[in-house]
Amino acid sequence: MVITDEQLMAEVRGGDLRKLAVLFERHHRPLYNYFLHMNGKPDLSEDLVQDVFFRILRYRHTYDEKRAFTGWMYQIARNTSIDHANKQRGELQLVTERTEEDDRQVAEPVSQMPGADETIRKRQEVRLLRQALERLPEDKREILVLSRFQNLAYDQIAGILGCEVGAVKVRVYRATRALGQIYFEMAGERAS
Repeated sequence: MVITDEQLMAEVRGGDLRKLAVLFERHHRPLYNYFLHMNGKPDLSEDLVQDVFFRILRYRHTYDEKRAFTGWMYQIARNTSIDHANKQRGELQLVTERTEEDDRQVAEPVSQMPGADETIRKRQEVRLLRQALERLPEDKREILVLSRFQNLAYDQIAGILGCEVGAVKVRVYRATRALGQIYFEMAGERAS
């Protein structure tokens, strides 16, 4: 029987701090990816993940079992990101240059054995998409990262952002359109 995140967090809140290690194992990669998509800096992303779990430990008494753990965790992650940005007294700067290793982690081959041309084209598309994502305003980038990369449900995102589900749907739609426009402009194509 698999113990849910909510049950684990209830045990952490009750004093069984060993359960936090299980939550860390389940969620450190998605959190790292969230931060990496938001700030583009691997080292900073690792530090922010650690800070999130420190805050989870520190504020464990505030966790409400009626709320989904992932929504609560991403609210903490969002606050951590905002606090870091405020400390830096400026907007988060994105790294625009990526290594081939980064591209391999995101690129998905179209076939089992793609040809060299296809692989290069796919990497270029992924790089262009990342650059387009980086050009989005932070609020639009954040909503896309939460919905598309972190696969959070709209109701969870609404809880994190403090708005209605309908507003989340509209924001995702607008952010997706804006991303498409930037992507096609960068690619020298027209959005249809």
